[in-house]
Amino acid sequence: MKIGEKLSENILDKLSIDFLRNQVLKNAYGNNDTVIAGMDPRILLIWYLFFGLVPWFVSDIPFLIGCFVLVAVTTIMARVAGLVLFLFGLGVFSQTGYLLIVTLIFGGDASAIAPLLILTLKVATVSLASVTVFSGMDPDKLANGLMWYGCPERLSFSISYAYRMLPILMEEFQNILLSYRLRGNPPEHKSFIGKIKYLVYQIKIIIHSFYPLMLNTAKRSRTTVEVLEIKGYRYAAVNKNVKKIRLSCLKMSNNDLLFLAVSFLWIAVTILVSTLI
Repeated sequence: MKIGEKLSENILDKLSIDFLRNQVLKNAYGNNDTVIAGMDPRILLIWYLFFGLVPWFVSDIPFLIGCFVLVAVTTIMARVAGLVLFLFGLGVFSQTGYLLIVTLIFGGDASAIAPLLILTLKVATVSLASVTVFSGMDPDKLANGLMWYGCPERLSFSISYAYRMLPILMEEFQNILLSYRLRGNPPEHKSFIGKIKYLVYQIKIIIHSFYPLMLNTAKRSRTTVEVLEIKGYRYAAVNKNVKKIRLSCLKMSNNDLLFLAVSFLWIAVTILVSTLI
């Protein structure tokens, strides 16, 4: 019983709003000192375009394993937050992993492993590539990289704005949760059963907080848009001189080219091994 109580206390500590907020903000803004974050966003977008699309059209297991190993290494280099990696593992298992268990339980044999392994490797590779790239670029770098490739300025700004809204969303969410807790009557959580009831109570509060969160965020968004209009955002979006000044910070270094060369050299070796096998 004591083991169960300690386990529930650890779970409740890890599921605190402060912990979740810190993990989300760390993944979006706290990786600026990594190798991936120091790279040119144009190189990262090219890299992601390959590893985000090509695996879907290939069913060769050695090639997919090679791609997965490479993106796993880049994920470690990007120092992705633990919460994101946990959600990644949970998502991959919920999409493909349980199928293997169900297949074996209901009379399947080893022949089902290969197709499920191919699907799992595809999902895992694309997911890790996304995590690597978008955790290694801050909003400005991501928007500038998309704009350099000719992406409409409003679309690139929308993506950048979504990143910038994260701290506001988390702050607003915490304020709403605190207001619910002040007005609520949480159950006792000294016993193990009480801790489970308290966890269910917290989940209910989180669900009830979503509507006021969206409403309050919409109000703040309107204020932000008005400020942008006052500062001449629409003029800057279509002015070529302003766009040139903004993109002048993009410079490719030897590290960028080395990263791209090593990645595609690894893929070439993987293709060669797959061909020999």
